[in-house]
Amino acid sequence: MTGFLRFDGAVELDPAIDAWFARQRPTLAALAQPWWARMRGCGDDVRELLHDGVPTACLGDVPFAYVGAYTAHAAVGFFHGADLDDPAGLLEGRGRRMRHVKLRPDGVVAEAALAALVDAAYRHACGLVEDG
Repeated sequence: MTGFLRFDGAVELDPAIDAWFARQRPTLAALAQPWWARMRGCGDDVRELLHDGVPTACLGDVPFAYVGAYTAHAAVGFFHGADLDDPAGLLEGRGRRMRHVKLRPDGVVAEAALAALVDAAYRHACGLVEDG
């Protein structure tokens, strides 16, 4: 695949992301933080940056996932989510590539299924980097 999205400026640990979490409503930050930690932990090659105001995880310069905090929910998003297998049906969105999972303070998170999506998004990015 050629012509996929790339971001300049991703670093190993971006202090702006910790500041971003500190500015969020505590209930929403608490929903997003474990998933951000999961993204960071996918591999030693994971880099990060704030893109469009949200923490974004990259493999080198290829973004694979992000977390966001909005008015009534947090989200875990995937830049190539349309390419991911989603047997639990968690992914939302109708865009050509991107998909997300909404996390609500009063909701139940299918943790194993969402963890599998994060891991799959990282592996997918590994394939893009290798091919590209």
